Amino acid sequence: MSVYRNLQETHLNRARASLRQALSWYGYLRKSGQLSSNPELVGLVKPELEALNATLNKLDSNVIRIAVFGLVSRGKSAVLNALLGDKILQTGPLNGVTQWPRSVRWQPGGKVLVELIDTPGLDEIAGESRADMAREVVHQADLILFVVSGDITRTEYQALLELRQSQKPLILVFNKIDLYPDTDRGVIYQNLQQLGAGNPQAKPLLPDEIVMVAAEPAAMEVRVEWSDGRVSYEWETPPPQVDELKETILNILNREGRSLLALNALIQARDAEAAIAQKTIDLREKEAEEIIWQFTKYKALAVMLNPIAFLDILGGTVADLALIRALARLYGLPMTSYEAGKILKTILFSSGGLLLGELGSSFILGLSKSTAAITSGDNPSNITAFAGSAIAQAGIAGYGAYSVGKAAQVYLEKGCTWGQLGASSVIQEILSQVDQNTILYRLRQELGIKY
Repeated sequence: MSVYRNLQETHLNRARASLRQALSWYGYLRKSGQLSSNPELVGLVKPELEALNATLNKLDSNVIRIAVFGLVSRGKSAVLNALLGDKILQTGPLNGVTQWPRSVRWQPGGKVLVELIDTPGLDEIAGESRADMAREVVHQADLILFVVSGDITRTEYQALLELRQSQKPLILVFNKIDLYPDTDRGVIYQNLQQLGAGNPQAKPLLPDEIVMVAAEPAAMEVRVEWSDGRVSYEWETPPPQVDELKETILNILNREGRSLLALNALIQARDAEAAIAQKTIDLREKEAEEIIWQFTKYKALAVMLNPIAFLDILGGTVADLALIRALARLYGLPMTSYEAGKILKTILFSSGGLLLGELGSSFILGLSKSTAAITSGDNPSNITAFAGSAIAQAGIAGYGAYSVGKAAQVYLEKGCTWGQLGASSVIQEILSQVDQNTILYRLRQELGIKY
């Protein structure tokens, strides 16, 4: 257990460092005037900057949020009441008793502090706005409980797939088991094991990922025999059967609770930073396009007039780097090792195009641009060869500069969460360290290709 505890603490510290780095960068932009000089941009990215601050504060508070989802009449509120040991949340026989998300604090075992969040049914009639709010809750949740009360319907399966796409660990809760005979219960459980994975090719759910409960058992008629020989019948309500769910949640929280906190914080930070980058690039698209075309023309002209092949490639590379620097300065986005590596490949491809253009013109014309320039005095016809080669290479250089500029836009937008302590980098790091016995392991399998 100490191994898990140390690893969780490491994950939490890495997440904090990643968030602080992001906030430090955008704070620097404000102080330097790159952000504050554009009031429109400040207003656009304000929600994301506030989200980054709120996420860091949530990490420091060490409160784990568990949200319960499901269709109407599946007993979501009843499950939470049973965990709490008190009927705090309203329940009833009518559909849609829960109209708005509601949260209550829970401290199981007197150690971990948990916020339980109840949500409206995802399939409520005329309840699309409430369903939207429920989807917003999942963004804040560290762990999801998806409650069903029998075989999964098509609507439930679609809702489950959407929740799996939220990149959050999920426990499938099979409620109302008291209504099923043992045989039927076993068959339904096996079906849920496979369907609950959300993918026919995925491995069946592990014991930690599916739990059977009876949160609000139906009343039973009990025969009572009195001492005087009388016999009467009374209705009694059995106690809730949620001990297995409570134990499962406690095991998960003790084993990987802080890792869940760290991962969710990083996912929120990654989304916020990506939104900042997207808004910044969209707002300054016209200015960026002008810069790219300006460098494209200058590079093409310089390559066309320069007679030395080696200087074509060297000068073109310098021009590409200057273009990237100009775009990064315009956007005010961090340049990480991720972008640098990706853009470098594009620059090498661009420079390689110049070299191939030089070799191609040499093969076709019988002499290169450099040779044509040197010998143009001896043979005036070589001037024509030089001009043809120069124009061809100018086109290649211009196209290369434009490609580099467009690549820089893409990688500045997508790569801001990579690099050292970038949110995406730390997410990948955490998922690479999870044990096969953890609920996060399935998340790593589902996101392995993406990360």
